[in-house]
Amino acid sequence: MSERIAALAGKVDAQLQGSVRRLPSLARELAYEVEPAALLSVCRTLRDAAELRFEMLMDLAGVDYLHHGQDDWQTLSATRSGFSRARFPEGSAPDPAAPGRFAVIYNLLSITHNTRLRLKAACPDSAEPVLDSVVGIWASANWFEREAFDLFGILFRGHPDLRRILTDYGFIGHPFRKDFPLIGNVEVQYDPDKQRVVYQPVTIAPRVLVPKVIRQDHRYEPALKDPQVPR
Repeated sequence: MSERIAALAGKVDAQLQGSVRRLPSLARELAYEVEPAALLSVCRTLRDAAELRFEMLMDLAGVDYLHHGQDDWQTLSATRSGFSRARFPEGSAPDPAAPGRFAVIYNLLSITHNTRLRLKAACPDSAEPVLDSVVGIWASANWFEREAFDLFGILFRGHPDLRRILTDYGFIGHPFRKDFPLIGNVEVQYDPDKQRVVYQPVTIAPRVLVPKVIRQDHRYEPALKDPQVPR
């Protein structure tokens, strides 16, 4: 760990002792996790404490941990079902209502001290993920929280205008959730009789792509590099 990061960690621990938990991170990064109930008080301290002064929320992103740590990445050979990429054995599919599925990551910047910090808050309820809005602390959170709501379905208590920002008004579901179908739920097309765009059930048939991969290619055999081997 660099001296700069160690000094910043000491300041954070001094100001927020018992309110945050240090998370594993790269040597040049600093990350903490905060309980949802303490989110607003911790964020205010990070912004206002003279030794911290994280004046800017650079980004806010939702996270879906539905498949975290359970993916099957067997990619050594092709199979009838593809590469077994992110495919689960029968009966081992994750529970979408399991606690800790959703979280929000806050990327903070201190202009005063030229330092950065990443803060994580997990949503207590996976069936209805809710966290307090930090718009009153960092105004830039307004659109970021709308994006997380639109794509992940995470609700932000106290947000002044929580509505979709990227998808259409009639969009169904939240497309960045891990259990959202890749083909979507509905599609749109122009109806010449009604003279307007209409929604209808998606007509794309779901399928699993099976790549045709040849792992052993004779063109790259070492013997072919021998000039004495006839071509």
